[in-house]
Amino acid sequence: MTETSHLLKIEQGRDALYSDDVQSLKASFLNHLKYSLVKDGYSATKRDLYKCVALTVRDRLVQRWLKTQQDYYKVDAKRVYYLSLEFLIGRSLGNALESLGLYETMERAVEELGFDLRDLSEREWDAGLGNGGLGRLAACFMDSLATLGIPAYGYGIRYEYGIFFQRLRDGYQVETPDNWLRYGNPWEIERHEILFVVKFYGRVDEYLDSNGNLRHNWVDTQDVVAIAYDTPIPGYRNDRVNDLRLWAAKSTREFDLGYFQHGDYEKAVADKVLTETISKVLYPDDNAYQGKELRLRQEYFFVSATLKDIIRRYKKHRNDSFGEFAEKVAIQLNDTHPAIAIAELMRIFLDEELLEWDTAWGIVEKTFAYTNHTILPEALEKWPVALLGQVLPRHLQIIYEINRRFLGLVASLYPDDVDRLRRMSLIEEGDEKKVSMANLAIVGSHSINGVSALHSEILKEDLFRDFYDVWPQKFNNKTNGVTQRRFLKLCNPSLSRLISEYIGEAWVTDLSEIRKLTTLVDDTGFLKRWYEIKLENKRFLAKCIKEHEDVEVNPVSLFDCQLKRIHEYKRQLLNAMHVIYLYNRIKENPSVSAEPRTVIFAGKAAPGYYMAKLIIKLINSIAQKVNGDPDVGDKLKVVFIENYSVTISEHLLPASELSEQISTAGTEASGTGNMKFALNGAITIGTLDGANIEIRQEVGESNFFDFGLKKEEVIDLKHKGYNPRAYYEGDPYLREVLDMISRGDFSPGDPTLFHPIIGSVLDHGDTYLVLADFDSYVKCQQRVSDTHRDWKKWAKMSIMNTAGMGYFSSDRTIREYAEDIWNVTPLKKTF
Repeated sequence: MTETSHLLKIEQGRDALYSDDVQSLKASFLNHLKYSLVKDGYSATKRDLYKCVALTVRDRLVQRWLKTQQDYYKVDAKRVYYLSLEFLIGRSLGNALESLGLYETMERAVEELGFDLRDLSEREWDAGLGNGGLGRLAACFMDSLATLGIPAYGYGIRYEYGIFFQRLRDGYQVETPDNWLRYGNPWEIERHEILFVVKFYGRVDEYLDSNGNLRHNWVDTQDVVAIAYDTPIPGYRNDRVNDLRLWAAKSTREFDLGYFQHGDYEKAVADKVLTETISKVLYPDDNAYQGKELRLRQEYFFVSATLKDIIRRYKKHRNDSFGEFAEKVAIQLNDTHPAIAIAELMRIFLDEELLEWDTAWGIVEKTFAYTNHTILPEALEKWPVALLGQVLPRHLQIIYEINRRFLGLVASLYPDDVDRLRRMSLIEEGDEKKVSMANLAIVGSHSINGVSALHSEILKEDLFRDFYDVWPQKFNNKTNGVTQRRFLKLCNPSLSRLISEYIGEAWVTDLSEIRKLTTLVDDTGFLKRWYEIKLENKRFLAKCIKEHEDVEVNPVSLFDCQLKRIHEYKRQLLNAMHVIYLYNRIKENPSVSAEPRTVIFAGKAAPGYYMAKLIIKLINSIAQKVNGDPDVGDKLKVVFIENYSVTISEHLLPASELSEQISTAGTEASGTGNMKFALNGAITIGTLDGANIEIRQEVGESNFFDFGLKKEEVIDLKHKGYNPRAYYEGDPYLREVLDMISRGDFSPGDPTLFHPIIGSVLDHGDTYLVLADFDSYVKCQQRVSDTHRDWKKWAKMSIMNTAGMGYFSSDRTIREYAEDIWNVTPLKKTF
C-alpha cells in the first residue's frame, strides 16, 4: 500500500467519526474541550464552550472543504478570484450551522450538555475585516459563489485590528481598537507552507537577455513575507466549501541579529514590528503621508501575494506555459483598491516569466474585470507619482508604458483632441502628478461594471464617458444583491418559518420564489401573523435598546431606521432635521394625537471625517433633548445604536418598519442596506438613487415612499445656480429647525458647537442639497405616518416589499457575473 493510499484510508476512517447526529456532535464537543482546549467542566469558560461548538462545526466543514478543493483540482476547473480589501463576514457559527442543516441538531446537542446555543453564540466576535457596504457585499458574494457551486476564492488581508470599536462619550464618537483576534479565531487555518515574499522600495536595473531583449531587475528591496490564513465559506446544504484566503504580514527575519549582538534589543525588533504593521489595521488614516504610504503598501502586499498564489495554482497543471491563463483564471477587482494587480501581473509576466509585452498584455486584459462602487471623486483612488515611484518603482515604469501605448491608441482615434488625452491619461497632471487607479483598472480590464442600473448609466454617460466612447463593449451593469440566507432565514427565523409554511422553502436558494407571497396579501390570517411577528421583533429590540442604550421606546411606535456609514451624502442630517421638525410640532400642541415614532440611527464615521463625527454628536444631542422632554413622552424617541456591525444589523433588521435610503439622487452607487430592510418587510422612504429605483420597480410604486429631486433635476438645479439660502428664507419650518441648531438649543454649553453644520448648508453650497429636499421629505414623512395608522394597509405594503425582493439576491448577481464576465459555470459535485 502506498503512503498516499494509506493516508486516504485513515482519512476515510476518521470521517466516519464525524457524523451529524446529536451523539456525534456531543462527542466532538467534549473531545475538543479536553484535547484542543485542555479544559474540563470545572475550568471551562463560556468562551471556551463557544470555541468547542465552533471547532465541532468546523470539523464538519473541513470534510466538505477538502473534497471540494480536490474536486476543483481533478476537473481542472476555471477558477474565479475575488480580490477585495474588505470582507465583512460577521459571525460564522450561525451561518455555518444553517448551511450544514445542523442548527436544530446542534441546539439539541448543546442543550443535552447543559448549555444554551444562542447564549454561547453571543461569545463570537464579528470578524473585523471590513468597513461597510463594500465588504459586506464581498461576503454575500462569497456565500453565493459557494452555494451556486462556482469554483472561487476570496483574497484579502487578515487585519489584526479591524474597523475601530465605536464608543459614544457625551454624544461624541470615540474610536477604540477592535482587537477581534484577542481570543483567537477558531474558523481560520494558518498555512505555514503558503508564504510569499513581497518586495517594496529598492531600484530597477536594466539588462539585455541572451536574445538582446531589454529586461528589468527590481533589486535592493525591503522584503515582507505574506502568510496565508484560510477560512471556510460553506455553500447552503450542497456540501460545497470555498476558500477565503487572507494574508498576514511577517518579517523576513525575526530580528536583526547584528543589533541584538550589540545589546540593542529594541532596535533588533523595531524593523520586525514596522514590517508587520501592514496587516495590523484596516484602512489606516491616510490624511498624513505615512498613512498614505501604509495604505499603498497594504494594497500591493495582498495583491502581490495573491497573484503569486494564483500562478502557483495554475502551474500545477501547466508548468510554465501561460497560453491558457485567461481561460482558467478570472480575477475580479472589487473597486480600485486591488487595481495595482494589473501592473503587478505585467511585472511578473515580463520580469519573472520573460513574456513579451504584447503577449503579457493580451493575457492581462482578458483576465481582469473591474467593479466600480462609487462616483464620488474623493473615493476614486489616485496615488502621487512620487509616492508610487518610491514604494513600487518598477510598477511606475510599467504604468507609464501602459499609458504611452494607450494614449497612442486614443490619439489615433481622436486626432488633435488634447483635452481627451488629458482626461483619459493614467497620469493626472497638476501641482502633484498622480496615477489614476480607476483609469488603470479600466484600461487593463475586459469588463467594467456598475452596481445598479442608474449607477452604470452614470459611468457611461458621465464619469467614464471617454472610455465608454472607445470601448462600449466593456461596460455593463450588475445590480448588487444580498444573501437571503443570512439576512432573512438566519436573522429573522420567525418570519422565515411563516414564509416557508405558506410557500415552501425553495426561496432560500431561489429568491424569485418569494414573489408567491403576493397571493397572500388579502389573507387576513396571514396578514395578522405577519403583523404579530413584526411586533414581537419590535418588542425584543425595544428590550435590547433599554438594556444597552437605557432608552425606553414604545414597541407599537413606528420603527424608523437609518443604519449605514455616516457620510454627508447619505444625509443623516436630513433625517435629524426631520426629528427636530417633529419635536417642534409636538411642542406646539402636546395634546395632539401624533403617530408615535422611534427614530433609530446607527453607523460609524471615518476617524478623520470631522463633519460626519459632528453629525453624530448632533443626533445624540437631539436625542438627549427629545427623550428627556416630558411633553413628548413616548410619541417620539431617538436612539443612536453604538458600534454598528453585521451582528447588530441582524438584530435591527427584523424589527425595522421604515427604511431610510435618502442620499442625494445621483450619489449612491447602489446600496445593499435598502435590500436587507425590504427583504425583512420594511418599507423604503427614499430618493430615486442607486438601487432604490429598481427596488421601487419591483415592489410597486404604491409600496414605496419616494421624495426629492431626481438625478436630472439635481444636475439642472446645480447648473442654474443653487441658492440654499432661498430655501431657508422661504420655508418657516426649515428656518425654525436650522435656527434652533444655530443658536445652541441642542448645545447649551457651547452655542456655536454646530455652526460648522449650519455653515455647510447655508454658506458653503449645501453640496448634497439637504435644504432643497427638506420640504418634500417632510411631506413624504407625513404620508408615512398616516399610512402607519392603518396596520392592515401597512402589513400589506410590508408583504409586498418582501415579495418584491426576488431580483435582489446575490445569487442572481453572481450568476450574471459568471455568465457575462467570468465565463464560468457551476461545477457539478462528484463526491
